[in-house]
Amino acid sequence: MARWAAPLRLLAFLLMLVLAWLPMAALLMWWIADANTVTIATMSLLFVGFLLGIRQWGRRVHKDPRIFQTYGLVWTLQNGRELSAGLGLGLGSLFGLFLVQGWLDWIAWQPISIGLERVVLEGLLTGLGTGFAEELVFRGWILDELERDYGPKGALWINSLLFALLHFLKPIPEIIRTFPQFPGLVLLGLALAWAKRLTQGRLGLPIGLHAGLVWGYYIVHVGALATYTQTVPEWITGIDQNPLAGLVGLALLSGLAAGIRWGLRTRG
Repeated sequence: MARWAAPLRLLAFLLMLVLAWLPMAALLMWWIADANTVTIATMSLLFVGFLLGIRQWGRRVHKDPRIFQTYGLVWTLQNGRELSAGLGLGLGSLFGLFLVQGWLDWIAWQPISIGLERVVLEGLLTGLGTGFAEELVFRGWILDELERDYGPKGALWINSLLFALLHFLKPIPEIIRTFPQFPGLVLLGLALAWAKRLTQGRLGLPIGLHAGLVWGYYIVHVGALATYTQTVPEWITGIDQNPLAGLVGLALLSGLAAGIRWGLRTRG
């Protein structure tokens, strides 16, 4: 199987994962009545299956007993520092975006509600969980498989486009309506892949950056800290109040991607 083309390897692993997951997921769907709880339980089960399966995949297909380290998931102080730096960069960048929009009167800040501490903690946990899972899958497993066949440059662009496409699976009318989100996802994919390469292949910085962006959005959105004034079209501020799905979000992601790419080039 190691000699198969990268798309076939990816599909083969996914097929084996889904076939192993479906019976247990069906049992959970039958056993649990609440739809939200079912979603959380089944998706958690799927990711646990991925973690267990990818270890065997590394050993049996690529003859690599340390596949997580190969992907950049290393438990070192340096990786922890890079995760913290990425977390601060992502959170600071998103709050900076909101501050600029507030200064332009595109959003109106709301009073801080009681219980914001809980929202901040929930957002941090949500961001870290999302960042860890998606970066291990996209900048870990998928990027590694692509690099084995297409080299660093080809893998970078395929990975970023695939990242955007898989986050854009929706009905055609919704794809058209929310299309400004797509180039933003491509830029985010590029920034996260370059962040990994900037740190010699470690995942700490991309996990932190991804988590920080999710964390910032969660705090503002769930904490109801801001409302849009509708003084400019939503394609500028963000489709469906998604700050990264508008012109200002594209500017932010372009700046992040360009800055990380510049750091990669100057590092040599």
